[in-house]
Amino acid sequence: MRIGSLLTSAALLAASAAVAAQPAYAAAPAVQITKIYYDSPGSPDFGANSSLNGEYVQIKNMTRKAVNLTGWTIRDRTKRSDHVYTFGRFTLRAGKTLTLRTGKGKNTTTTRYWGRSGGTLAYIWNQSSDAAYLRNASGKPVDSCSYNSTRQAYKIC
Repeated sequence: MRIGSLLTSAALLAASAAVAAQPAYAAAPAVQITKIYYDSPGSPDFGANSSLNGEYVQIKNMTRKAVNLTGWTIRDRTKRSDHVYTFGRFTLRAGKTLTLRTGKGKNTTTTRYWGRSGGTLAYIWNQSSDAAYLRNASGKPVDSCSYNSTRQAYKIC
């Protein structure tokens, strides 16, 4: 009987050690990049506003609480300062998705516009390989998504 008890204790100890040895996973960010549409319909063209707005990135509030995005940024892989979008005063409601379009338009609660124009150099997202980076108002990385494909026009992150 004592041997059975020792074996049971040893098995429980081994099982708990195995659980403790498993890697810890970080919690998913509260706001996530969910899609990048990097090859807008009709491009390449001369940077018409409709084509620029066909290029976008989507972010989603994955929580049940509103998230204040004031001062947050989205950028691509380049180091160019004009490839950084900074949110003005804006709150993303719980569970909602925001589409950030490259061109010009009227901002709403679900769509924001980067406000870019000026021909083919106005596009943000490269058509074959790039990355989107989301940072909070303190500059801390929140989420990112990269792609490397010409077979698709978008990437689900």
